[in-house]
Amino acid sequence: MISSSESSQANSDFDCLVFIGRFQPPHLGHLAVIRAALKRARQVIVLVGSAWQARSLRNPWRFDERRSMLRSAFDDDENARLEIVPLLDALYNNDVWVHDVQRKVRDLAQPSHARFPRIGLIGASRGQSSYYLSLFPQWESVSVPLVEAISASEIRQRLFRSKGSAVEYLSTNATHDLPPGVVKDIRSFMLDQPYQQLIEEQQLLDQYRSAWAQAPYPPIFVTVCAVVVQSGHVLLVRRTSAPGKGLYALPGGFINSQERLMDACLRELRERIRLKVPEPVLKGSLRGQRLFDEPHRSWRGRTLAEAFYFALRPDQQLPKLKPVKGGDHARWVPLAELEPDNLFEDHFFIIQNFLGLPADHGTWSGR
Repeated sequence: MISSSESSQANSDFDCLVFIGRFQPPHLGHLAVIRAALKRARQVIVLVGSAWQARSLRNPWRFDERRSMLRSAFDDDENARLEIVPLLDALYNNDVWVHDVQRKVRDLAQPSHARFPRIGLIGASRGQSSYYLSLFPQWESVSVPLVEAISASEIRQRLFRSKGSAVEYLSTNATHDLPPGVVKDIRSFMLDQPYQQLIEEQQLLDQYRSAWAQAPYPPIFVTVCAVVVQSGHVLLVRRTSAPGKGLYALPGGFINSQERLMDACLRELRERIRLKVPEPVLKGSLRGQRLFDEPHRSWRGRTLAEAFYFALRPDQQLPKLKPVKGGDHARWVPLAELEPDNLFEDHFFIIQNFLGLPADHGTWSGR
């Protein structure tokens, strides 16, 4: 007897359909796209974005957790035709990101009858599929109807506003948005410490937004950060409070109203980090400067970051750092130890921009 899976494969239009998303969390709208893809293709490749971002209100679940949620919604035959793989963001270089997508699809796509595979890019109408199409003109575009009234950002707000509101949502309306396996995984996640930390960050964010609620227009904040490198090490601070408590970050902060950007950056290094490098030496080692403005880059809302890249002369002795009482803990971190999921906001990508770090480290793709 021919299974429904085998029948679908026999009648498929495509060898492979590709679906790109963040799936934070996977909801019924995502599943509708994947089910449509399974009906039209022998193989479906699901690329899970933001795969190694540190946990945050925008990216609460790690790649392996999201992969498990997705697989729980399909039977064995369907899962056998699904490839669910991680995709590292490249926030400030579309070409690097496109290259990574192309290479992953090339390596995973399975041609039939020893010919080039027919590949398509699938997505919900009025979603991001039109944007993706402009980046991948070599693939056909397949659009499926959008499932109305389901929003991943609204689901996250219900889950992290408070534990009480999350319990009520999961007990009442979650079945309209989420498959049963995802609800089960979220309930389990709520028992762990990362969930409580995200609840605290949501409360802090609500207070932050409340303070600006009466502003005549949405505020735009300006910050500076320093990428200071010497002898294969980069200067980082370990954050001691939310948001991003426990994560590494570039030294920096908000500018004062009466100072220039470079002066603000030097002040942060002098006052908060106590970096024992004379200011003329720092200025002489400046090798780059760039504005980082990805709209979702910061927990605080629309926040621009002007970054300065200082390349100090190699030396066997790294410059000393004097601890600041009550401040973040600074240390020199070997470049080989940098991992995207240990860095705050977009700071990994800022470092990557100046230093040209590889976009697809072996350990990231294998975790």
